This record gives sequence, C-alpha cells and structure tokens, in this order.
Amino acid sequence: MCAFSFWNKLSSREKRITAILVFFLVAVAITIAGLLTPLRESDVNELENTINSTRNTVNSLPLTQQVSFIFGNNFMLCLIGFVPIAGPAFEFYSLYSTGLVLQADSLTYNLNPILSFFLLFILPFTWMEFLAYSIAMAESCWLTWRLIQHRSKIEVKNACLFISISALILLVAAVIEVVLNQYFKSFQTAKFTIFSIFPFLFS
Repeated sequence: MCAFSFWNKLSSREKRITAILVFFLVAVAITIAGLLTPLRESDVNELENTINSTRNTVNSLPLTQQVSFIFGNNFMLCLIGFVPIAGPAFEFYSLYSTGLVLQADSLTYNLNPILSFFLLFILPFTWMEFLAYSIAMAESCWLTWRLIQHRSKIEVKNACLFISISALILLVAAVIEVVLNQYFKSFQTAKFTIFSIFPFLFS
C-alpha cells in the first residue's frame, strides 16, 4: 500500500527514472545469479576458448571496426530489450548468460567471480551498458502498459527518444572500451557485449 502511495506521488519523469533504477538493480542481481551458478570444468574451458577466440578476432580489427562491432552488437541486444513483454525476458536471459561467462573467465584466472564483476564497475563503459539495457527494459514496460491502455501511439514517441539515447550511450561506451583496450591491452576481462554470450545465444 505504501509503495503504491509513493508511486502515485511521483511525477511522470520521476516514475521513469525510478523504473530505470529498479531495472538497473535487477540487471545486476540477475548477472550475479549467473556468477553464482555452478559450472563444470568442461563448461569453463569451452566458454573460455570461445571468449579468447572472439577477443583475438576483435582485437585484430582496426580501431574503428572494433567500435562498430562492439556498438553494433550491444545496440542489437539493447534494441530487443525495447520489445513489449518479450524484451525484458530476453535481457534477463542475456544478463544471466553473461554472468556465466564472467564466472568462467574469472575462474580461468583464479579470480573471485563476484569481486571480478564488481571491479568491472571501475570502468565507465560497464555503467553505461547496464544503463542502456535498463532504459530498454523500463521503456518496454511503459510500452506494454500503454498498449493495455490503448495509448501506444503516445508512447512510441517516447520509445524512439529512449532508443536514440541508448544508442548514444552505447556508442560512447564502445569508444571508451576500445580506447581503454588500446592503452591497457594486458587488461583481460569478459566484456559486457554480445560476443561474451555467443555460446548461449547460438548454441
């Protein structure tokens, strides 16, 4: 009851910001769930081989193509997240799968998976990517609600705005990631991009 009272007191902008923050926390929680799921040694080795193969492929590309690759794949994931109902479900699956991959990568280097995950938040692109996906999931819920109210035309304009904002965030995040990789090539970690979860999406 108190929660509904609090929600009703918020302005439209405050409701949207709150929804994005809630999905951000949920995204982190689901990723942690993947980190805590037990993996067999064979799974860890298979995932790590795939990760390393993709890393080498991406690192061999010119810098501009690296940015395009990372942005393109991340934006595809984000765009799916805007789909009403199905979008958040897909994002949850992707986040959980990413947690599994991060765990495999951490275990390979004898690192604590949870610690490794939170250390990723030292890097600005981690915050930005999680933010973009959270925006997508929040907007998916707004679109779903507007469809129920038969007011979807109004919300489509907002969706287009948020898609543009997410695209900009992910583009800047991709540039930052490539620049950091260029200067710290010895820093090896599973990036929060679609190539980190290929084994789960296309197996």
